[in-house]
Amino acid sequence: MITSINNELVKETVRLQQKKYRDKENKFLLEGFKSIEEAYNAGVKIEYVFTTDEKKYSFLGEKVILTTEPVLKKVSTTDSAPDAVGVGIKKVYSIEDLKGARKVVLLENIKDLGNLGTILRTAVAFGADAVVLYGKECADLYNPKCVRSTVGNLWKIPVVYIEEFSGLQIFKEFERVATLPRATQYLKNFNIKEPMLVMFGSEADGLSEDLINFATKEVKIEMASKVESLNLSVSCAVVLYELMV
Repeated sequence: MITSINNELVKETVRLQQKKYRDKENKFLLEGFKSIEEAYNAGVKIEYVFTTDEKKYSFLGEKVILTTEPVLKKVSTTDSAPDAVGVGIKKVYSIEDLKGARKVVLLENIKDLGNLGTILRTAVAFGADAVVLYGKECADLYNPKCVRSTVGNLWKIPVVYIEEFSGLQIFKEFERVATLPRATQYLKNFNIKEPMLVMFGSEADGLSEDLINFATKEVKIEMASKVESLNLSVSCAVVLYELMV
């Protein structure tokens, strides 16, 4: 049992709240039962779990460390600490994991962690085979806020970082759809065949000219004239439902 917030393992766990330590150690935080259970079921290697409820997490065997509320509050990133906080080993994918994919979602320089987590959850729900995080300014997939917002779906789909445009050549035989406000074709009238790459830009900047030029088709969501735009995660949900389900 660990009861001190000054314990060395507690300090090591707290460091993982920062990206530089997550990258250095190739580890990340798991907060709450849903995230821990889903990670375990998906084969993610879990190093240890701090909890006040040893019985609830008995499926983890010797990886369970009984602790106190103050320790959980210290290692957690939420205002109200969950009943458990664990440490897992990152599941890292590469371009090789995109081979065989037929329905791929691309997000360019997405920065909002809540949006990213929600979109990953949506991509799993609507049958995408993979998600590409494109560009040098994408949010950290293993940020605790993103991990929480995926609600356990983070490990159900390959998520691949591609920084350079040259890395997108794997999609040269795909239909490449740019989602653009300027597009002349509405989603309700849009038809597309697999394999498909559906591309979304960030809310602030939209798609870059490189990706717009890379696209083979453009599409937009029909909306009431009073509304200028939708939240990115909502837009993704509408488009992916129409094109992938």
